[in-house]
Amino acid sequence: MKTADRSDMDSRSAHGQSRARMWKAGIVLLLSGGLLGLGGCAAGDAGSGAAERSETPPDREASKALAARAGSTFGALPAVAAVDANPITPARIDLGRMLYYDARLSKNHDVACNSCHQLDAFGVDGEPTSPGHRGQRGDRNSPTVYNAALHLAQFWDGRAPDVEAQAKGPVLNPIEMASPSEAHVELVLGSMPGYVEAFALAFPGEDPSLTYANMARAIGAFERELITPGRLDAFIAGDLAALTPQEQRGLATFMDLGCTSCHSSATLGGQMYRKLGFVFPYETEDPGREKLTGDPADRHVFKVPSLRNIAETGPYFHDGSITTLEEAVRLMGYHQIGVTLDDQQVADLVAFLGALTGEVDADYVARPILPESGPDTPAPDPS
Repeated sequence: MKTADRSDMDSRSAHGQSRARMWKAGIVLLLSGGLLGLGGCAAGDAGSGAAERSETPPDREASKALAARAGSTFGALPAVAAVDANPITPARIDLGRMLYYDARLSKNHDVACNSCHQLDAFGVDGEPTSPGHRGQRGDRNSPTVYNAALHLAQFWDGRAPDVEAQAKGPVLNPIEMASPSEAHVELVLGSMPGYVEAFALAFPGEDPSLTYANMARAIGAFERELITPGRLDAFIAGDLAALTPQEQRGLATFMDLGCTSCHSSATLGGQMYRKLGFVFPYETEDPGREKLTGDPADRHVFKVPSLRNIAETGPYFHDGSITTLEEAVRLMGYHQIGVTLDDQQVADLVAFLGALTGEVDADYVARPILPESGPDTPAPDPS
């Protein structure tokens, strides 16, 4: 993938800053103002203040004001992504956890949900694109499953409305888990007495209870509690020491530059679609949502990723082509808001993004004991 080189970014940054100042998407970009008294400089105001910013901590009142601003901007992260359509019960969660880890849902019994969305690695596998059946790889990066149930839709192009619908896709995708049909998956699960009992407990009163749709509902119920609060939430709640001075500068910079126009709500993203290359073009062969909708206006449009746990979920972008958070920040600043960020701004923003690493409930995501295969359980099929 090709992007604008650095000289091009520098030569066009003044024009980009002018465009960014005029851009309104629910927030006015404060590219010429100070950062809530924290000593920060705005875009294009680099240089003399960098040393003072790195050494002077914010006073308590400035931190309180910043926490209040962040709270009104992002809101509170919910403890669970509950929906009426799929009530969360202990039995449903237990079943969903087993299914999430069970590679027997795949044709060759070697790929599970957890293969690409590893729960002990913040929900990713660290690969640009993930290997599936027979080592095949798709063309998009596997995003984290943590906090995903809070998004407006699933997948980079939003083709699944929720995590329940998303759970149905990879199992039958010939590149990913490659099971031949819904009926085959039901046959596999129905051949194991432990699953027959678990489905009956998770979906009482349904006949049959063991269905492909209920498989997805159980996985969805489990994923709806994969929520990771972190230090930003503690800071917003009043623990002003939860963020370091540099992280607070990064938070202020993030809001002042207008990053919240896309990375909004408590998830800091996942709530809208946006063209990659919104100000300056970003070259990519991936058509984005246009492949789904057929609308040329959706070319290179993707779901805005959540920034929760972003420091732990590289590589970055839809194709996993960007390996460092620093590079991702610079590219987003240029291509999305038309600003060439200085080194201090990049360092502060990266520090803030690191503060978005959340807490994973190790007990909740611990690998469960899976039901034993029965005598009629189909054998792995490597074909």
